[in-house]
Amino acid sequence: MLDRRRARHNVQLSTLTVVLCCAALSVTRPRAAQPLWETGTFSILGYDPATGEVGGAVQSRVFNAGNGVLWAEANVGVVATQAIVDVGYGPRALELLRSGRAPADIIKAVLDADPDPEPMRWAKAGRQFAVMNAKGEYAAHTGPKATAWAGHRSGKFCTAQGNILAGEAVVANMVDAFEKTSGHLSMRLVAALEGGQAGGGDTRGQQSAALVIVKKCAGVWLHNDVVLRLQVDDNPEPIKELRRLVEKWGGPKRPVSQQGCS
Repeated sequence: MLDRRRARHNVQLSTLTVVLCCAALSVTRPRAAQPLWETGTFSILGYDPATGEVGGAVQSRVFNAGNGVLWAEANVGVVATQAIVDVGYGPRALELLRSGRAPADIIKAVLDADPDPEPMRWAKAGRQFAVMNAKGEYAAHTGPKATAWAGHRSGKFCTAQGNILAGEAVVANMVDAFEKTSGHLSMRLVAALEGGQAGGGDTRGQQSAALVIVKKCAGVWLHNDVVLRLQVDDNPEPIKELRRLVEKWGGPKRPVSQQGCS
């Protein structure tokens, strides 16, 4: 009888030891930090030397991607900020463009000033952004922790960048389509998105697309610097819908007389 009690006691001690060890493991092995939000985007910034317009376009498997990715100001330039995105890069880059800083200097300055507030879940090393001034000069950056495939490709008057892509063909196709398409800048930007999608696009699929083009006083009505701004926020074929809207728009409208506008 005594032996049986001792045996039962030993079993209970063994069970308690296993439970305590498991509890200790759960304390000393915290779960890996999860990303704060989804990423995955491809975009292009472009310049038309014939008209002086600058603009950008974007597609992503994220709702309302254009709301945070594209930033533009007439006589200043255009910015795309994406991947492990800090939306604040957009207005900060425009501010530095206004001061006449070169795009490559702006990329470095914005990155250097980033305090990296969420290094475990939203690391600065994963940011991707591009900056183009009003002359079509540009620079782009893809951080080493941007989700693969991630990278950028340069053209004569354009820069294409993306992350969570099918591969390098996405950005290569975008530049190729932009440079081979004729017509208004809006059509060249849409063609670039179509080229990116044909190269495999965002590996998660499609959801939203957006486009913006600016030039001082080139929009309709008085003192309007926005030639065109379009957003397709939730659509199974957002690039197709973006093309429909651009074709519906039909090209630049003759603005009313804007004396004193410069």
